[in-house]
Amino acid sequence: MSKKLLILVDVQNVYYTTKQAYNGRFDYNKFWAEVSNGREVVKAIAYAIDRGDKKQLEFQNILRAIGFEVKLKPFIQRADGSAKGDWDVGITIDALEYANNVDTIVLLSGDGDFDLLVDNLRIKKNKRVEVYGVPQLTANSLISSATEYFPIEHDLLLA
Repeated sequence: MSKKLLILVDVQNVYYTTKQAYNGRFDYNKFWAEVSNGREVVKAIAYAIDRGDKKQLEFQNILRAIGFEVKLKPFIQRADGSAKGDWDVGITIDALEYANNVDTIVLLSGDGDFDLLVDNLRIKKNKRVEVYGVPQLTANSLISSATEYFPIEHDLLLA
């Protein structure tokens, strides 16, 4: 019997960490092929910020074509010049909502704020939680919380 999978992607985190660490871009097709091999993807959600530009729209359509549901939040520029575009609560709610339908949750993010969520899924819901993140930019607490940690390295970047 194939393992049932939930995939949750923190798009902004993946974008900025792969750009900072490798000056590269994440290969979502290669990732999907790797993570879904021999497993059934029950739900896959990519959480992104909507700036409304053409390149982003094309990227979102690529994600949809791969099999992701794309959830968008508007980009908010504060009066002080800082920006807000955070999906932590949305990712957490969806993870808890869909966890009962799957065996494994795959989280693409290096954000240490997710360590409590990952602990909860692993300990209280008895789920396998795989975390993918850029090694030097992934919180140690998140790596420790995961059932298994997979570093995002050159093999998961666009050539």
